[in-house]
Amino acid sequence: MNKSILLVKEKRQQAKELLTVPDRSTLKGKRDYVILALLVGCALRRNELAELDVATIQRREGRWVLADLEGKGRRIRTVAIPIWVKHGINAWMTAAGIEDGRLLRSVSKSGKVNRDTLSDWAVWSVVDQSSKQIGIEHFGAHDLRRTCAKLCRKNGGDLEQIKFLLGHSSIQTTERYLGSEQDIEIAVNDNLGL
Repeated sequence: MNKSILLVKEKRQQAKELLTVPDRSTLKGKRDYVILALLVGCALRRNELAELDVATIQRREGRWVLADLEGKGRRIRTVAIPIWVKHGINAWMTAAGIEDGRLLRSVSKSGKVNRDTLSDWAVWSVVDQSSKQIGIEHFGAHDLRRTCAKLCRKNGGDLEQIKFLLGHSSIQTTERYLGSEQDIEIAVNDNLGL
């Protein structure tokens, strides 16, 4: 098995472990799960996540999306929400009584939801603390974004579609981001059907 396949399997396993860290029987755990799920499942940047408004979550073309999300460089994109991520969002919103405004809010030590929104540093802290619980040091929100992109690619995702998911302006940026390397062992031109 080549090295890149092993690395992707390791990343997938780490992401699965990370998603089990939050105690989803608590309000804070439900919120922290949503933070991790949106980062790894939708490849959001931490500031995009911290500023995410409930109104952004919409149905388009028969599925749930984060509609017209403004990203880096003020580029607008729409991001599909995997169903497992949407289930986490629903559980958080129901438990927290959130109907509008910012999706993510602070939770007091007594377990009550405050009207205060989370900063991007609070998002970073959730990722940092959760990753340390599974034995990964120096792991941040952007690593989850990169993990999402690499898992998409290794599961047959089109490079251009991954570019749209990430909100990159050029395919070259996405290629650099993925650390794309030529795979001679399983060459793309082996299955041309000719």
